[in-house]
Amino acid sequence: MAARTVILLPPSEGKAPGGRGAPWAPGRLVLPELDDRRAQVLAALGEGHPARTSGTRPAIDRYTGVLYRELDAASLDGAARNRLTRQALIASGLWGVVGPRDPIPDYKLKMGARVAPLGTLSGWWRPALTAALRDRVGGAVVWDLLPNEHAAAIDWSQLAPRTRVQVRFLDRQGKVVSHWNKLLKGSIVRWLVETGTNDPAALAGFDHPQGYRLDGAASTFARREVSLVLREGEPSTLG
Repeated sequence: MAARTVILLPPSEGKAPGGRGAPWAPGRLVLPELDDRRAQVLAALGEGHPARTSGTRPAIDRYTGVLYRELDAASLDGAARNRLTRQALIASGLWGVVGPRDPIPDYKLKMGARVAPLGTLSGWWRPALTAALRDRVGGAVVWDLLPNEHAAAIDWSQLAPRTRVQVRFLDRQGKVVSHWNKLLKGSIVRWLVETGTNDPAALAGFDHPQGYRLDGAASTFARREVSLVLREGEPSTLG
């Protein structure tokens, strides 16, 4: 039996306004065991915070940043959309994580923000979020596309994925790409849900729209930890 796939994504600062869905209430988001913590964050933000009473829309429609524009979920076929719904979890300073179809309001709250009396949200979320993810990622192939700010909210030493896959993008000079990073990750997510694969080595056949190719010599393929390097203009090889 093929291993389950989990795709961990960052949110985006850019968000679509408005929403006709009912305001947040417990039991409406993935990992409902996080609802008590979600309520604590909302309480710490204050009674008048708009996230408490604003209308909602699905997270995949709410987030409008570069990664999500490149993913272009609305143009996916039915099978790919279903995979995205099943596999993706989006980190959030306010909600811990949300699923693509979860109804959320417009909000601004970074995972690295300090909120009294909770402290820095990444550290505050870390024990509860790690515990909530244990069953979800256990034995799965996890594509960890989180930046450092959001990765700090998960203690991987307490989790047991079958394989954790991380991806780096390098330019022709071997420097880590920052400007295109979100766009590049969005194209990877689209490829994952369109193909249905979770095999990191399959990226050797991935025709990246920005001309990045898998550098097999620079990538590492251990059973539990895979580190993929996609290099600008690099031919896809595995050795």
